[in-house]
Amino acid sequence: MQDDKNISKINADHETIIENSELNIYEALIPVIILMSLLFYNITFKDGEWFGAYSNQLILLIGGLIAAAVGIYNKASFNNILYEIWENLKSVFIPIMILFLVGALAGTWLISGVIPAMVYYGLQVLNPNIFLPASVVIAAVISIATGSSWTTSATVGIALVGIGTALGITPGMIAGAVISGAYFGDKMSPLSDTTNLAPAMAGTDLFTHIRYMSMTTIPTIAITLIAFAILSMRVETTGSADVSNLLATIANTFNITPWLFLVPITVIALILLKTKPLIALVSGVLLAAIFAFIFQSEILSNLGQSKTSTIITAILTDTQITTDNDKLNELFSAGGMEGMLWTIYLIICAMIFGGTMDGIGALARITKALLSIASTIFGLFASTVVSCLGLNIVASDQYLAIVIPGKMFKKAYEDRGLAPENLSRTLEDSGTVTSVLIPWNTCGAYQSGVLGVGISEYFIYAIFNWLSPFTTLLFAALNIKIKQLKHK
Repeated sequence: MQDDKNISKINADHETIIENSELNIYEALIPVIILMSLLFYNITFKDGEWFGAYSNQLILLIGGLIAAAVGIYNKASFNNILYEIWENLKSVFIPIMILFLVGALAGTWLISGVIPAMVYYGLQVLNPNIFLPASVVIAAVISIATGSSWTTSATVGIALVGIGTALGITPGMIAGAVISGAYFGDKMSPLSDTTNLAPAMAGTDLFTHIRYMSMTTIPTIAITLIAFAILSMRVETTGSADVSNLLATIANTFNITPWLFLVPITVIALILLKTKPLIALVSGVLLAAIFAFIFQSEILSNLGQSKTSTIITAILTDTQITTDNDKLNELFSAGGMEGMLWTIYLIICAMIFGGTMDGIGALARITKALLSIASTIFGLFASTVVSCLGLNIVASDQYLAIVIPGKMFKKAYEDRGLAPENLSRTLEDSGTVTSVLIPWNTCGAYQSGVLGVGISEYFIYAIFNWLSPFTTLLFAALNIKIKQLKHK
């Protein structure tokens, strides 16, 4: 790297923080403002398709080019920029490998019958007297199994709204229960792209993130369940919850047996034993493949020329199991490793943007400004929450509400001696879950359209979603489970 009298390098835990005395705060914010403006224009006027399916990724690259131009104008070293980009890309190698395995896991859990079994047994717990809390639990289980709140809402969510409405329950209540459970599962599932994205941005690993996030997430979902249990006592229902058609379709398509739960139980056990994420996920893929041979032999034969090739296809690319129920067809599909490419490209482009901002000294300048405003640890957490909420409103995308604050605040948390799990947890508690509460956000528009319930109708009942940011701020204010960095 070239040295310059205006450029200084500070080593912090093997990561170089580059400061540029030539760069002021207004110049450091130029790439961020342009990036936000392009994202806003893309979502508002181009329906998110300005540059095709990879619009957000390309806009991040444009932001990186603008940042490089600003830096070079302010005497930043081009070698420094390239070095920081390379360091950033190296840091996400393991998260990218995990994402590929998450895709493989989704495919093998589908063809082995693990996901269908979770849906099958979940639907059977419905009872009119406990319909709302049961809906939370069912949506949570399906979302954990699939790693997708969108898929959960588009499948069992639609069914639950239809069943609950027939029972005389307000659609807003049902939608709020479904969304609360779906986003709990989305947060806690290792299959979720946002659950992988947040630790990748913050600089921690997947299972450490999930364990640490459970400290705020479990109390929040517990309060949510209590609230819905109280609501259920006050709601008068009529009729019964008939899910017999869905259950019959699942049973006719798959060989459903409780033995299939050995696969997720094994993965959960490995996670609790603090096994390395790659080993735990590979074990889940291999065990699911074996169970597919044992329990779903007919499905494997119908999907491909050979059972082995069907499993390989499920690991690598799209798998679609067709039933006579349109609601279930969307649920019984998986993208394999190929389905994770969009998120992986987003991470790579975010690393390029972040590396460039690092290399020109912009992140150090912005971090100093943030730390001067957030004079306390609570102030830093509050700034992160507000930034995530603001990006959900302005950029209209939950991924960007995780990516941009994650890169911007990472150094600030390190400077305060806070472990990266604090940042990754806050990103999810405020970025992932609040996206569905904003009408023009992609998540809000999707959930409202799929469930057929307006955001104004379900907002107050999406208890888990609006309560999560308050929980994380309460923990910060009371200094509960705020993990410090370990220094050698």
